[in-house]
Amino acid sequence: MTMSRPTLILAVLVAVLLAGPMFIVVPMSFSTAPSLEFPPPGYWLGYYRRFFSDPNWTGPVINSFLIGFGTMALSMLLGVPAAFALMRYRFRFRAIFRIIVLMPLIVPHIVMALGYYTYFGALGLVQNMAGVILAHACLSIPVVVLTVTSALANFDQRVEQAAANLGARPLTTFRLVTFPILRPAFLVAALFAFIHSFDETVIAIFISGRDSATLPRQMYNSFQMEADPAISAASSLLLAAVLAVIGARLAAALVKARSQPFGASS
Repeated sequence: MTMSRPTLILAVLVAVLLAGPMFIVVPMSFSTAPSLEFPPPGYWLGYYRRFFSDPNWTGPVINSFLIGFGTMALSMLLGVPAAFALMRYRFRFRAIFRIIVLMPLIVPHIVMALGYYTYFGALGLVQNMAGVILAHACLSIPVVVLTVTSALANFDQRVEQAAANLGARPLTTFRLVTFPILRPAFLVAALFAFIHSFDETVIAIFISGRDSATLPRQMYNSFQMEADPAISAASSLLLAAVLAVIGARLAAALVKARSQPFGASS
């Protein structure tokens, strides 16, 4: 069934409306204008040189990666067992526990940020990287739980029971049977946790200090204070990273499709 011309035109217009603003920053990042201006009066690489040479930008980039990986590790360490507990066991107050785990997805980030600022301030976790990792982990754990529970809902426990009947211990069963089957879900959950932390701004503004500032916070401060045109270079690099990941995923899917025999189901 082919798409009609009006439907195709509408789809293209919607795509342009959604993606157009993202791609405008690319020519602006090469602009010679002293401020954000579109269309650019000229083109150069000055803003990229500033981005990679200015500690005010390179420092937050490093912090964002460190905080993102720390958040990913802590979220997986706590979120995966929570997902297994919710799906595999029946215990008192299970529904309340599920609501508490998912609450960070419901409560507005500004409310969470105020709460973290007050609570972490009493613990001395404000304006340092450990506090940001803990706060971001609290936000990312629900994402991990939702991803893993969705995979567990379609998991056939009979394969684990077969391994147990053959004499495998619980840890061996998890390592050789459960983990390989659920590996894609674990990878997706870890990736979502990292992205959720890397992209978070509101809590980072409240919790992170000057030495632990993240890239989104630096971009926000730059835009609010002085509108540094280097922010367009940062935005373009983030967009390029996203497109690279999508392109790699599409290329892998294409290679997989070509490697399958003709007529085989995916």
